[in-house]
Amino acid sequence: MTLFARMMGALALWIGATAPGLAHGPTPQKAEEKITIAAPPAKVWAALKEFADFSWNPGITKTEATGGNAAGATRTITLKNGKVLVEGLDEYTAESMSYGYRLSTENLEALPVSFYSATIAVTPAGEGSEVTWIGRFYRGDTSNFPPENLNDEAAVKAMTEFLQEGLTGLKAKVEGKS
Repeated sequence: MTLFARMMGALALWIGATAPGLAHGPTPQKAEEKITIAAPPAKVWAALKEFADFSWNPGITKTEATGGNAAGATRTITLKNGKVLVEGLDEYTAESMSYGYRLSTENLEALPVSFYSATIAVTPAGEGSEVTWIGRFYRGDTSNFPPENLNDEAAVKAMTEFLQEGLTGLKAKVEGKS
């Protein structure tokens, strides 16, 4: 047996032994968007503090909710494309003007993600406010080889666009430009 043949055989054995370890599922993804709003934090918080009220987000046409702002509250949101997402409130802190929530029911037709959690917070920024909206999520197809429409890139793009559209709508509403 030639040296080349032995090397190729060893390479084949190594690949066969390590291939299962090279395969992996999805990795967590993140989208973080910020916007500065020319209004005091209390005014910005007043526009978004109710978990049940998503009227500031032009990407959402309807919201139905139960539980107010208490942990465990739920909301069902209808996106402008007619698709529905169900979310649950995890934490709410009026003092720090922030809340965190998560996707309760997957809907790949609404967003190409299998799960997400998000936080939104208002902080002072100079004479106005800054709103930070962060989403952490997994792609829609959690297999090792997802189709293009359900891969990491599609999930990041969709979540980023959703956050940007919402923050732009919030800014317009608070600044009186909607």
